[in-house]
Amino acid sequence: MKINGSDYVLASTCIHPMKATSNGLWQKDIPINFSFPLLIIQIMLVLILTRSLAFLLKPLRQPRVIGEIIGGILLGPSVLGRNQNYMHHLFPKQSITVLETFADMGLLFFLFMVGLELDLRALRRVGKQSLAVAGAGMCLPFVAGVGVSFVLRATIASGTSFAPFLVFMGVAMSITAFPVLARILAERKLLTTDVGQMAMSAAAVNDVTAWVLLALAVALSGTDTKATVAIWVLLCGCAFVIFMFVAIKPLMSYIASMTPESEPIPEVIICIVLGMTLVAGFSTEIIGIHSIFGAFVFGLVIPKDGTFATNLIEKLEDFVSCLMLPLYFASSGLKTNIGTISTAQSWGLLVLVIVVACFGKIVGTFIVSQYYTRNIRKSLTIGILMNTKGLVELIVLNIGKDRGVLNEEVFAVLVLMALVTTFMTTPLVMALYKPARNVVPYTRRMLANDKSKESLRIMTCVHSIRNVPAMINLTETMRGADKRTLRLYMMHLMELSERSSAIMMVQRARRDGRPFWDEGGTVRTDQIVVAYEAFGPLSKVTVRPMTAISRFDDMHEDICVSAADKRAAVIIIPFHKHLKYDGSLESSHPEYRSVNRRVLQHAPCSVAILIDRGVWGSAQIAPSNVDHKAVVLFFGGPDDREALALGIRMAEHPGVKLHIIRYTADLDIPDAPLQFSTPTTSEGITVRRSGIAVSSHYFASMEVDPVQERAMDEEAISQARKMVKETPAVTPEGGSPRYTSNLSYEEKEITDFKDAVSEVGSSNLYHLVLVGRSRRASPLLSALVSRRHPEYSELGPVGDVLTAPTCTASVLVVQQYDPHSSSLSKFDTSKADKHEKQEVSNSRRGAVLPSDSPV
Repeated sequence: MKINGSDYVLASTCIHPMKATSNGLWQKDIPINFSFPLLIIQIMLVLILTRSLAFLLKPLRQPRVIGEIIGGILLGPSVLGRNQNYMHHLFPKQSITVLETFADMGLLFFLFMVGLELDLRALRRVGKQSLAVAGAGMCLPFVAGVGVSFVLRATIASGTSFAPFLVFMGVAMSITAFPVLARILAERKLLTTDVGQMAMSAAAVNDVTAWVLLALAVALSGTDTKATVAIWVLLCGCAFVIFMFVAIKPLMSYIASMTPESEPIPEVIICIVLGMTLVAGFSTEIIGIHSIFGAFVFGLVIPKDGTFATNLIEKLEDFVSCLMLPLYFASSGLKTNIGTISTAQSWGLLVLVIVVACFGKIVGTFIVSQYYTRNIRKSLTIGILMNTKGLVELIVLNIGKDRGVLNEEVFAVLVLMALVTTFMTTPLVMALYKPARNVVPYTRRMLANDKSKESLRIMTCVHSIRNVPAMINLTETMRGADKRTLRLYMMHLMELSERSSAIMMVQRARRDGRPFWDEGGTVRTDQIVVAYEAFGPLSKVTVRPMTAISRFDDMHEDICVSAADKRAAVIIIPFHKHLKYDGSLESSHPEYRSVNRRVLQHAPCSVAILIDRGVWGSAQIAPSNVDHKAVVLFFGGPDDREALALGIRMAEHPGVKLHIIRYTADLDIPDAPLQFSTPTTSEGITVRRSGIAVSSHYFASMEVDPVQERAMDEEAISQARKMVKETPAVTPEGGSPRYTSNLSYEEKEITDFKDAVSEVGSSNLYHLVLVGRSRRASPLLSALVSRRHPEYSELGPVGDVLTAPTCTASVLVVQQYDPHSSSLSKFDTSKADKHEKQEVSNSRRGAVLPSDSPV
């Protein structure tokens, strides 16, 4: 073209849009040159990288958001993006719009789930302390952020709009990531402490306030800088919120009430909710506020009573959180160029921003917390926890970047600030604060030789509602005949994951671990708690439901610490497999086996593993209708004596008939302690193996004195025989013994170990078989199982045989509390117990921590 008489050639700078799908390689189309196949490659790359980083950071106790932020930065121009071929082929400019659109759609529904998580009624119940902490945790860092914004505008942020920049900086400095904080508290076992309760309440208030401030910042950052426009945007936003709470909230309450709690949400209601989420987002987009605010407010107005909100989250969370949301971190990383922080001035400003952010948040929170707690460690811990950043921080920064309020260098500085402050939270909290535990005398740790006059305390653990009937019916049989009150502590074991529903469960945890109850007194649809609460008055048992929400790696700590705090005599845990229709056992979750093994190793009292074969039925049995037949298989040893003591207590129940079988054998067993070899594994773990050359079964114990063990076995058996009023009449082989009292006894000479045990389990004569785990095996059992390799070593040799499909009875494998365990000091704080463990430690001849043994 000609301009002023000269010829000019205009170079085309337009980015041509990409076609959606390709015809394939056979038709000479390269798939990554088309938007949809390229999007698939980008999603796979993001998922692999972010999940790998989250796995690598897991030992450091870092939340997944850290790995996702780092992954996004690595994918962007800061690291991999320096290679132009990589950027040209995998993240070309034509594909960024598609990627960001998909990421924003995921963000829209994620903010809808955030609204579902927040219960505004809970905020009204927040005490003055939490409100004061939240206020201080917002005001001082906001003021500090405004102050540092003047320094940034004078250096690396010159030319930015004054008012929007100040507000964005203040919001970025004062935000606390509520979901990330909840997960950190749950992992560090601080949820039910004073520190955890105050931090959670303050963070919830902080979260809502931050969204209001962000809406203000967005209104101020429009392209039209007139004050009247910003005012109209804010007024329309307020009108939208009022309309949602006045008109839409009653409608959603009606829809929720039409959905039965025990049934899944109908498809038509799911469609209505998702459609209204999009409409709410579009409405705020029209107003001039980001669409995520509409989705967030719509989530707030959905009722939190019942299971409606939780079921909605479960419908969305896996797809949104696992697939779509990581793309938002990737798109943020593509905007983050750490290379812009190249000069000494820039790095100095980065340090300044981090110091000011930490100072404002920690000091502001510390001052108010110290006024209430009068404890420096607690106050400082709350301040560090409130300094947690996360996805909300990235949302603020990305909106500021898109609105032109933050340039590339300031954006990169603030992203690194969010990364550093979140990364430092967990290590500092671990080093600074450990909750104090009450020192309570703990004497009743087992049932054998028990002379305690205290009420019997039992802790039962359940994975799901499937475990409840068997646990309740088993507890009913353990009440005994005395007048002492039975205290039952029920612990519902739940995995702590990154899912939003897990965070909702975390928020509902009370100081004592129980789920929250509504003001009306009805439980939040927790069927397990309802079942146990009904059992208590019916059987005159004191019931205390609890919830343990933790990762599988440290779930055993919740069980053992709670058992020590409640001074439980027995912990009953379900086997990790449940009964199938064909009689075989199917794994519920393989990780529960690791949990059981750790509980056996660290338990502060006796432990019993229940293999439930459903012989008690699928419903709770009334006390007057109990009619059970149980049998104790006695080979000798401390675990068998504990199983015998437990069985005798069951026999005190009028509806339980107990048969005791003591096995004998004509074997030449020397009266000398069993010899043990102590090889060391490649991991440096000492393993004690029985000295029998052909043994495949390892016994995790110290050397036992056969003479002393036999004397203790004889004493236990003699006490049991004194309780037998009348020996059952002799019956033909294969027949059922005629019970004339609740307790009967017989001795059998054993010739084949497996056949003898299997015969009892498959005889259909008994509902329950009680056996010892035989961690410290008797000389008889050591000789009998010398050639048997166990499949489930945590059950011991006898319990392992009873897992066969031919066995029809439920099995209770009992392990007696062993004061020689090297792991107890981790969970016990009693001074007397510490003295006892010190004496035991001085007298021990070697470590007992077998990796391939029953533990």
